[in-house]
Parts: sequence; C-alpha cells; structure tokens
Amino acid sequence: MQKIKADKEDRLDKFLSEKLNVPRNQIQDLIKKNLVKVNTKIVKKGGIKLKIGDIIEYKTKTPEIKKEFKVNFEIPILYEDEDLIVINKPPGIVVHPAPSVKEATVVDWLKEKGFNLSNIAGEERYGIVHRIDKETSGALVIAKNNKTHEFLSKQLKDKSMGRYYLFLLNHPLKEAICVNKPIARNPKNRIKMAVIKGGREAKTLFVPIEKNLTAAKLFTGRTHQIRVHLNSIGRYILGDTTYGKKEQNIPRVMLHARELYLTHPNGKKLSIIAPLFDDFKTLIKGIDNEKINNLSRYFDIYNRLCD
Repeated sequence: MQKIKADKEDRLDKFLSEKLNVPRNQIQDLIKKNLVKVNTKIVKKGGIKLKIGDIIEYKTKTPEIKKEFKVNFEIPILYEDEDLIVINKPPGIVVHPAPSVKEATVVDWLKEKGFNLSNIAGEERYGIVHRIDKETSGALVIAKNNKTHEFLSKQLKDKSMGRYYLFLLNHPLKEAICVNKPIARNPKNRIKMAVIKGGREAKTLFVPIEKNLTAAKLFTGRTHQIRVHLNSIGRYILGDTTYGKKEQNIPRVMLHARELYLTHPNGKKLSIIAPLFDDFKTLIKGIDNEKINNLSRYFDIYNRLCD
C-alpha cells in the first residue's frame, strides 16, 4: 500500500480524490474493496472526517485483464528535466488505459520508453497529472515523481496551471465571450455532457483569433467543457460529431492544447507551446503565425469578462 499524510481536515474521499487527481467515485470504489486505511484501520465509508496528521494508506486497483498493445507511434517531447516531461500528444491516441480501450495509450508509450514516473495515481495512470480526449491534440504534462505529481495537482485544482486551446468553429464568433454555465451528465444521452441547472460550476472564455480560428481558456475543468459551452451558444468545433453536425468531412475534432503554463517545483514559471499537427495546419493556411504564438496576450486583455 502507498501512504499519504493528511495536511488538512476534510472528507476522506474528497481528500484522496484531490490528491490523486481521480474522480471521487473511483475512491469510493477503492473503499468498498477494503483498499483504503486510515491510521492502519480499514475504512468503510468515504465520508469520514480526516484530522491533520492522519496517515492514509491506499492500494490502487490492478486491471482484471492485463492487455499488452503494440506501441506503433511516437510522441514529441517539448520539455524534460528531472521532475517532469511535457509532450505534444498527437490526435487519435488515448492518454491512459481503461477497460474499453483496445489500443496502445500514452501510458504504454511512456512505459516502453522506460521513463521512471510517479505512481501516486496507480499503474494505469502512470505519471498522468491531467488528460485530454483521444481526438484532442496538444500539450500534456507528465510527473516523474510523486512529489512533483502532488505539486502539479494542487496547481491544477487552483487553476494556476492551465492550457490555452485553439480550435476551428463552424461559424466565427463576433467577439470575445465568457460562458458561465453549469455542466452535468446529459440525462438523455449518458455519453454526452450538457448545460444543466444544478450541475457543477463551469466557466470558459472564448476569444476569436481570425476567421473561424478561436482560442479558449478554462477556468474550471469539466468533461467536454469547451464543446458543451460552445453548443450552448450555437457553435461547434469542426469534426465534432457528438455536439455538432453528424456528417462532416473532417477526420477528428479540431481542438489543440496550444500553450501550457505552470509553476515548476523549483519555482520557475514555464510556458510551453505545442506545435500544431499537419491536419490542423492544413485548415488554417494563410493565418499569420504571430497571432497564435503567444495566446496569453489575448487572455490578458479579455480575462476581465470572466471576473
């Protein structure tokens, strides 16, 4: 079992969910399977209150069937040091294994390359601090040790770490807009999310760049947040057949995590740009690269819309 010390008073399931950067229902599942202890005693309920200094022991589940998939792709490394790696995830690759995944993932690639990474979130999330969808491309940070993983997870929670996204819309936006609408699972279609009264708070800032090329900054991190908020204002990303037009001649959702910003464990501020892949570049020919090489300047101007 792995150990972690409580540094605040909180519910056990909420505390572990935040520390391990996994959904709370996964923590509840571990508790049901007697895989969590507090001060050496197995706990039965996720709602127990922790005290500062409590020692939590946990064991992540091992997949029932261990499947090996051949890694037949390469992933560009944008930055690497002794604490972390930043990669440029190509489109079409899943970040981490799951029962429904029948192909090699980013985690499989990391293991094949022999990286020694954090294991705080379990073997199947080897080093993974955050994720992006299979069809989405762009910047993704990987933790090389548990201390770095916890350090970055805190930034992910307080949003001092984040990404600026680029995407292509079906119709251009006339002006920058902040969409502040709650998101929850769509009750009519469980594979989709939707704007639902009483859902979890969600806030996104959209800024038009040129023509239908648009940028976004997330102030919260909900599943499909950009796509759901666009849907709520009558827009969709080209290639998105889940929230947009069902038949399109675009091979994937044209969404790219262009710029990653974070504070390194050594205190240094990092801002890393993930180059666009060819499928995206083909669709924005003629647009000046200067307009997309420093997206932070747009958000410095328009952040006030989301205050």
